[in-house]
Amino acid sequence: MKQDLPFTYNFQIIDEFLWQNSVNLLSLNPQKQLITSFTELESLIEEETTDIRLISNLQSTLECILEAQLENFPGNIFWDCDFMVSSILRQALAVADEAIGFLKMFTDKMVALSKLFGIHQEIRFCYVHDFMYGFDWARWVQKDPQNRAHIEPFSLFFLDYLLTKGQELIHRINHDQPTYYQLCATGFRNPFPFSREPEDEYRLLTYLASEGLIPVTAWNWHSQPVWNQPFQEIRQQLALQLNIQPQRR
Repeated sequence: MKQDLPFTYNFQIIDEFLWQNSVNLLSLNPQKQLITSFTELESLIEEETTDIRLISNLQSTLECILEAQLENFPGNIFWDCDFMVSSILRQALAVADEAIGFLKMFTDKMVALSKLFGIHQEIRFCYVHDFMYGFDWARWVQKDPQNRAHIEPFSLFFLDYLLTKGQELIHRINHDQPTYYQLCATGFRNPFPFSREPEDEYRLLTYLASEGLIPVTAWNWHSQPVWNQPFQEIRQQLALQLNIQPQRR
């Protein structure tokens, strides 16, 4: 009879996977250039739990998420994952005996989101920045803060909202087709009035980060997400100040 193998983990495998795929692991952290390694995140996880089964499953979750993001957003620039890992772990620990089931659901939803919004389907967004750094979440909370302010950016509830929103966007693209949703010259969709070419995206987001204008400081394990600032308007105004031109259609 086949016996179950003992649970093990080694987050260095994730670092090696990213290295093998030649990912330039840039961070939005104004204090450093590269992201926190997953080997370093492993140490932070071990400070929160000694449950080897949970940690092993968390490693598998992160491997699946990063593989999906690389496949569907090959042009992504910034890769901070500290707060996402912290949030996943915190939520898993909160449901105790249901932690492994939670990780399975979280993995499935995150992989589905990457496929839905990435380059292989109709939406074809170029980056995961608006999701990972909380711009989408902050905009969503602002529409109903009384009922949404307590819902965190990496909750299953918010992931479900994004999955529904993605399907609505696909319907609009396939049926309404306003100019707003036309493909840019780069082959990606850009719902903003300013360019999101890599050099422009880098310049704008690093400036926002240096000014403390990122809703979710994803490079911070203990990040405190902020929703009650007009992040979208600020980003658009700064694009004008930085002379970032409209996206070529």
